Amino acid sequence: MASRKNERLLNLTIALLATKRYLTKSEIFRTIEGYEGSAESKERMFERDKDDLRRIGIVIDVQGVDPGFEDEPGYRIHPDTYSLNLGELNGAEVALLSLAAEAWRGAALDEPAQSALVKLRSLGIASDFDALPNLSPRLNVSSPNFVPLTRAITDQITVLFTYTSAQLEQERRTVNPFGLGSRQGNWYLVGYDKARSDIRTFRLDRIVDQVEFTGKKGSFVAESSFDVLAFLDSTLFEKRQVAEVSIRVGRGHALRGDAEIISTDEEFDRCRIPYSDESQFIDSILWHADDAIVHEPADLRDKVVRRLQALVSAHE
Repeated sequence: MASRKNERLLNLTIALLATKRYLTKSEIFRTIEGYEGSAESKERMFERDKDDLRRIGIVIDVQGVDPGFEDEPGYRIHPDTYSLNLGELNGAEVALLSLAAEAWRGAALDEPAQSALVKLRSLGIASDFDALPNLSPRLNVSSPNFVPLTRAITDQITVLFTYTSAQLEQERRTVNPFGLGSRQGNWYLVGYDKARSDIRTFRLDRIVDQVEFTGKKGSFVAESSFDVLAFLDSTLFEKRQVAEVSIRVGRGHALRGDAEIISTDEEFDRCRIPYSDESQFIDSILWHADDAIVHEPADLRDKVVRRLQALVSAHE
C-alpha cells in the first residue's frame, strides 16, 4: 500500500511540474494512476496527497483555471519553487540521498510517469517533459567518489582507496564504510579501518584515486545505532586547537561563529577561536586580510606570516 501511494505521489508531482497550465481535480483523477473508488474517496486521497507534499516543502499553487470566472480551482507546481525540506539527516540518510536523486530521474522517465504525461497531452494540455530530469535533488559535492561510496554504504561493501594523511603521506586503506557527513565545509567518510582495527574518518578530497569495491554485497555489518554525525563531532572536537585572534569591530563575521570575545577596544575584539583544520583556518584568516590578526599559537602566527610573505613575493 505504501509503495502504491509513493508512486502516486511521485507521478502527481511530475504531472504538476510538467504541466504548462493549472490542472483541475477531474483532470488529475483522469491522468494519475491510483485515484480510485468513489468521488469522495478520490477527494480524500487527493487532500491527503497535497498535505504530504506540502509537509516536505513542495509548494502547490492553487488558482482558477480561467481567471475571468469563478470556476473549479486548478493546481500546479512551479519549477522555480520546487524544493524539498530535508531536515536533519544522519550519515546513512545522506548517503542514500544521491541514490534517491537517481531514482527520481529514472522515475520521471518510467512508464507510469510517461503514461500520465501522454494522457495530459491527449487532453490537449501542454507539458514540458524534457525539463523533468533536471528537477531532481542535488548535493553540492565535488568528489567523484561520493556516489560509489553511497553504494558501498547502502550495500555494505568493503572499499579500498589511496588516502593522503594530514602529514601528506599516501597510504592504501581498506575500509568498511559506515556513512558520510559534512562538517566545517568538508565531506567525510566514517568507517572501520581494517589495518588499524579502529573506526576512522577520511576527508573525501584527500582520497586521491577511484575507490574500489573489494568484497561482495553484505561483506560487513554496521551497528544500526552508530551515529556518523555524532562520531564526526566528537572526533573533530578532540582534534581542535584554540587560537587567539584580534578581529576588527564589525568585521570578520565568518570567524566569529565559534569565537569567544576575551577583550575589546575601539578597533578590535580579541577572540578565542577553536579550529581543527589548520590549513583551512589559515585560508579563512588570510581572506579577512587586515581585519584579522593572529596572536597565538606562535606556530600558527608564523605560518600565516610565511603565507603572506609568499603572496607578496609572488606579486612582486
